Order: sequence, then C-alpha cells, then structure tokens
Amino acid sequence: MHPQEILERYRQGERDFSHRDLSGANLSGFNLRGANLTGANLTEANLSWAFLNQATLTEACLRRADLRSASLNGATLNQAILSGANLSKIDLRLANLQNADLNWAVMQEADLASANLSSAKLDQVNLDRAKLNSANLAGAELMEATLRRANLSSANLDRANLREAHLEEANLREASLKGANLTEANLSGAYLRQANLSEADLHRVVLAGADLSEAILTSADLSRANLSGSYLLKASLQGAHLLRANLQDAYLLRTDLSEANLRGADLQRADLSGAYLSHTSLSEADLTNAYLLESHLIHTTLDGAILTGCCIYNWHLESVDFSKVVCRYLYTQFNHTEKKPTDRVPPGREFEPGEMSAYYQDDDRGVDLYFTESVNWEVLAFTLVQVAAEEPGLTLNVKSYEPVEDNYWVKLSANRTVNSKVLARRVFQLYPEVKQRLFTHRPKFLSLLGIALADLGESAVTPSTAEILPTAGDRRAHLYQEVVRQIQYILVTQTPDQLVDSVQRLLEYLQQEGIATQDIQRKVISQAVAQRAKRDEAFRAHLLKWSAQAPDSVRLSAVGQALRIAIALFSSPQPPHS
Repeated sequence: MHPQEILERYRQGERDFSHRDLSGANLSGFNLRGANLTGANLTEANLSWAFLNQATLTEACLRRADLRSASLNGATLNQAILSGANLSKIDLRLANLQNADLNWAVMQEADLASANLSSAKLDQVNLDRAKLNSANLAGAELMEATLRRANLSSANLDRANLREAHLEEANLREASLKGANLTEANLSGAYLRQANLSEADLHRVVLAGADLSEAILTSADLSRANLSGSYLLKASLQGAHLLRANLQDAYLLRTDLSEANLRGADLQRADLSGAYLSHTSLSEADLTNAYLLESHLIHTTLDGAILTGCCIYNWHLESVDFSKVVCRYLYTQFNHTEKKPTDRVPPGREFEPGEMSAYYQDDDRGVDLYFTESVNWEVLAFTLVQVAAEEPGLTLNVKSYEPVEDNYWVKLSANRTVNSKVLARRVFQLYPEVKQRLFTHRPKFLSLLGIALADLGESAVTPSTAEILPTAGDRRAHLYQEVVRQIQYILVTQTPDQLVDSVQRLLEYLQQEGIATQDIQRKVISQAVAQRAKRDEAFRAHLLKWSAQAPDSVRLSAVGQALRIAIALFSSPQPPHS
C-alpha cells in the first residue's frame, strides 16, 4: 500500500491498517494517532517525526526502522520487533513494550517515562541520557546496554539482566533492582540513593564514586566489587557478600553491615563511623587508617585483619577477639575541627606482638549501670562481690563513674567476656537486697575490719533507714523503688519500640496501686533515654526512627511523651568524615 493511500484513508476515518506490508515506506511526519498497525510490516520504514500516539503496533515488525523524534505516547508495541531501529529522541511515555525486541536499537535521549518494558529484549541497546523514570523494566534483558547518564529514578528493574551494562552517572534514585544481574556492570558515579538492590548480583561491579546512601543491599553479592570512594551512608548491607571488595576511601557512616562477609576486603581509609558490624566477618580485611568512630563491633570476626592507624574513638565492643589482628598503632581520639585522628597509641613506638589484644580486650567486657540516685559505693562493692561469687573466675571492677545531671553512670570491667545485659540485670536485682543486709549488719562488718563507728560521723556512704528498709506499712514505697529499678534496667537494654510497651505496663501497674508516676516520667525515663541516646548512636537512630513512625496513640502515651522529651534533650552530633 502506498503511503499516500494510507494517509488518505486515515483522513476518511479508517484506522485499521493491521498486517499491511509497509516495509521501506516513507511515513515521516504522518499523523496516524490511534491507528491499528497490529502485525504490520514496517521493516526499514521511515517514521521519523511521525505522530502515533495511542497507536497499536502489537507484534509489528519495525526492524531497522527510522523512528527519530517520533511520538508514540501511550502506544502499544507489545511483542513488536524494533531490533536495530533508530529511536533516538522518541516519545514513548506510558507506552506498552512488553516482550518487545529492541536489541541493538539506538534510543539516545528517548523518553520512556512510565513505559512498560517488562521482559523486553534490550541487549546492547543505546539509551544514553534516556528518560526511564518510573518505567517498568522487570525481567528485561539489558546485557551490555548503554545507559550512561540515563534517568531511571523509581524504575522497576527487578530481576533485570544488566550484565556488563554501562550505567555511568545514571540516576537510579529509589529504583528497584531486587534480584537484578549487574555482574561486571559499570555504575561509577551513579546515583543510587534509597535504591533497593537486595539479593542483586553485583559481582565485580564498578561503583566507584557512586552514591548508595540509604540504599538496600541486603544479601546482595558484591564480591570483588569496586566501591572505592563510594557513599554508603545509612545503607543496609545486612548479610551482603563483599569478599575482596575494594572499599578504599568509602563512606560507610551508620551503615548496617551486620552478618556481612567482608573477608579480604580493602577498607583502607574507609569511614565506618557509627557502622553496625554485628556478627560481621572482617577476616583478612585491610582497615589501615580506617575510621571506626562510635562503630559497633559485636561478635565481629577480625582474624588476620589489619587495623594499623585506625581511629577507634568511642567504639563499642562486645565479644571481639583481637588475638589475631595485625596492628602497629591506633588513634583513640578525633579532632572534629581539623578532621583528623589524634592521641596515637602507643605513643612513640609500635605495639609489641599481642599487646594490642591485651590492651583493648577489656573494652568488650564492659557493663554500663545507670542509677537515678546517688550510688552507695559500699553497697555496690558488696553487690559486685556477690555477682562475681555466682560466676566462678569472674572479677569485676569499677572502670569509670560519671554524674550526669541528677543521674549517675557507672562503667564496670570484667576479666573475661560476659553477657553485659544479663550481668547488669543481676546487679540491679541484688543491689537493694545487699543494701538492706548491709544496713542490718554494718556495725558488725566494720568491727571485723577494725573500723570504729565513732570515726565515721555522718558518712555519705551510710545508708539511711528510709533509704533501705521500708516499714511493713509502707508497701507502696517499696513497690515504687522496685518498679524504678526494673525501669532502669529496661531503659539501658531495650530498643525504643520494646521499652515503650514494657515501661508503660509498669507505669499503669503503679497507677493502679495509687502511686504517682510523674517523677518517673520526667527524671527516670526522659533523662535516662536522653543520656543513652547521647552515648549510643545506634540507639539514637532507633529512637528517631521510632519518633517518625510510631502511631499517635503510642507517641501520646505516658512513655511516648517521655521519649519525645528525651529527644528534645539531646542533639545529634554530625558524624566525622574522613
């Protein structure tokens, strides 16, 4: 059929041109809006600048056709063949291209916003600077495709095959790439903030300088990936595989690396400040000059890891073995003004073999105790004696003490690894019992020690009767003290969503007994939570997340209001950058 005949019939109202042979036809600039070209043969046809909005080209053959600057907004091209076609600057917004064949097509600067390309074939396609925002590319074949500087924000690329694809500086913000194959793809400088790459295959991928802040990479395979200089702030890499990955100079501030495998990874100068490394494998990893400020190392494996030159200011350790670590020296402080580590340890020399392990082993054996009343040191000393007696071979010492407003923090150290939460709970259980026994038998104890009572006067460590031994008729005072002790333990061991429910039940119990709880809300809960948030960055992050997501009914509860006051009491410091 001659092109002019098609145009004339279209003007007369005919729309059905299905299965027509239009190969090589010159339809440039034609207006065929809404035409039915199902199964039509348009091989090598010229459709440049053609107007085909809402047209139907299902199963049409457009092999090597010229569609430059054509408009196919909302068109249907399901199972159409467009291999080798020129679609540069084409308008395919909202178009349907399911299972279409676009292999080797030229689509530079094409607009495919919100188009459906699920299961489409796009191998070696050229989509440089193309617009694919909110497009559906689930299960699409994009092997060796070129997508440099393309806009793929909020696109669905789940299970897509992007092996060896070129995505340099592409915008993939909030894109979904769950289970996608990105093996050996190049995403250097790409923008992947809040993208979902869970279970994606990123083996040997290039992500140098890419922004993956807040991205989800749970269980992703990044083995031997190049992430040098990349941004992974607050990203989730839980259970990810990063074997021998290059993370030099990467920013991993507050990143979740729990259960991740970083064996043999290169983390030289990487910033892991506030990172969560629970049950993470860093065996044989190179952390030379890395930043571990306020990082959480819990059951972290460091066999053969290199820690020379690391800055470990205020890191949090639990059950970490340093016996096989390679380390010549460390830095224990950080100058935030000059952005550099300070206080080299050991000063003027290097660690002797095994010295670093002995020097810092106590750090993973610490126990934090939070008191809302002045600490009675005599009572605490005897309490620690009893706790140690219950655990053969255990020795406990007071490592530090810090008054904070009306509250008190006591740091204990143990001579071996302990369960800090269980031990803290046991201390708070025994403390009131020991206090009462000590008051009853104190004169006898002092006499056996050869200390005359007359020499003591009104010592600050002498417990008063009202402080220790409520009368039989003062059951409510004793109940109040017992509940406060339980709340103290909950506040230093549970997450915000857990403690709200636990503490609320205790407050309601006191109220049922006719006991006022305002002081507990103000002094105990708000101040204790605020102080814990200042010291524990992971808890602080959980607290802020709880505040943003908790329903109003929870936020307006007694405990919820106390937590909101606590948030107002602390200001989150800016994390240091390497």
